[in-house]
Amino acid sequence: MDPISPRGEVPPSLSSPAMPRLRLAISSCLLGERVRFDGGHKRDTYITEALNAYFDFVPVCPEVAIGMGTPREPIRIVKTGQGLRARGVRHPELDVTDPLHQFGKAMADALGDIDGYILKKDSPSCGMERVRVHGAGGAPSRTGTGLYAQAFMARRPWLPIEEEGRLNDPVLRENFFERVFVHYRWRQIGAAGITPAALVEFHSRHKFMVMAHSQAAYRRLGRLVAKAGSESLETLVSSYEAELMSALQRRATRKGHTNVLMHLLGFLRTQLDKADRAELLESMENYRLGLVPLIVPMTLLKHHFRRHPNPYVNQQYYLNPHPPELMLRNLI
Repeated sequence: MDPISPRGEVPPSLSSPAMPRLRLAISSCLLGERVRFDGGHKRDTYITEALNAYFDFVPVCPEVAIGMGTPREPIRIVKTGQGLRARGVRHPELDVTDPLHQFGKAMADALGDIDGYILKKDSPSCGMERVRVHGAGGAPSRTGTGLYAQAFMARRPWLPIEEEGRLNDPVLRENFFERVFVHYRWRQIGAAGITPAALVEFHSRHKFMVMAHSQAAYRRLGRLVAKAGSESLETLVSSYEAELMSALQRRATRKGHTNVLMHLLGFLRTQLDKADRAELLESMENYRLGLVPLIVPMTLLKHHFRRHPNPYVNQQYYLNPHPPELMLRNLI
């Protein structure tokens, strides 16, 4: 049972509150749907087993959606005088570049209630990066982006997007889902109608999270929020979203996390005795050196904040940015 505050309330950020089921778009083949060019699939067990309990998936296969069928002629990205084109491997007269671009734009508009997208790596339609680009001769270069994904991402630049292969990296995985839940919270205040007060509160609760990624972005966001109520709110909100999501795309480093942990320790400076402070400092230093994962000093910090509640710290999403059952901080 979670300890309660002196007022009889469980501190919101320390109590691991129930999270809503968020909607994620996903390449259909990753769910086991047989939509590949050869009639097969690329079912990903992490997605279908570990994530299925927390997210509702919206499957999308652009090649099937534009009418290519299953099985079908495989396509690849080809560099031509007219730019990069998606053409048939066996029949290069087949060109589906424009349909893929158009479908990407249409889906970016249609999927307004998603908070993230997991794409199939290496796909000439869905790959996020390092997709093979074929030229006149020689080995293909790993410089392309799937043409559907390219159009989608151009229209939704701040939506959290990752490939299933990159989710095998613990740091990239934690970063992606942190951004997914931030995007959800941002979308929620947008749906309710953002006011200057709502923007200030949102920023206040995400301060330490942003600080872990970039202190420079943290300062820039602070300057933007300081203008709330005195400048055009529409322009301010747009600038804030771009700065926020751009900052969170940067990987938080051990140095960045350690800086935030030390800031949080400062809120306990009068409550902890010498032995407790030394124990916390040791756990933070062990984390900085890579000897233990982030979950170790975080767990110890949250233990002390349960004993010594602080209203400001208790509201920080940094303490619980995503469901703890996902264990995203256990390996970083």
